[in-house]
Amino acid sequence: MLLLILTRFSLVPKVKLLRRRMAEAGCAVKDNFFRAVVCQGRKGMAYFALGHGIFVCSNHVRFQDEVNQLIIHELIHAYDDCRAVNLQWNNCAHQACSEIRAGHLSGDCHFMRELLRGHFKLRGHEPECIRRRVLLSLFSNPNCVGSAAKDSMEDVWDICYNDTQPFDKAP
Repeated sequence: MLLLILTRFSLVPKVKLLRRRMAEAGCAVKDNFFRAVVCQGRKGMAYFALGHGIFVCSNHVRFQDEVNQLIIHELIHAYDDCRAVNLQWNNCAHQACSEIRAGHLSGDCHFMRELLRGHFKLRGHEPECIRRRVLLSLFSNPNCVGSAAKDSMEDVWDICYNDTQPFDKAP
């Protein structure tokens, strides 16, 4: 069933745009770039692995909307990796920037998603959600211990939050 779900995401306009922009940047994304796998011991539902593609944890995902959202989020990481000259994923600031962009541009922190997660703040929910989710991701990086995660995120926040490439504006 997840294989069927993985084939449907390619119809999503944001996915089409991201794949086209990556191809224009010299990083064509073939269908085998996306894989459904059973994830053991991973907390996330999907991840981008440099040189291997995007993996969706089939044992953690149940709905097409989740798959679409995850693919968009991870494609933004792949796009960042494609366009950056010297992106280092083990560098807290580099990872924070890509996580900020992915959270902001993918719709991860849309109001309805936040309600479903049990977060009921009406004003300012999106930046707060992005900060929370960026920190969760950074904490999994052994190079981001102590205050390094939060400091790195805050250091790059403005420039990365306002970087909407490959979109003209934040969706």
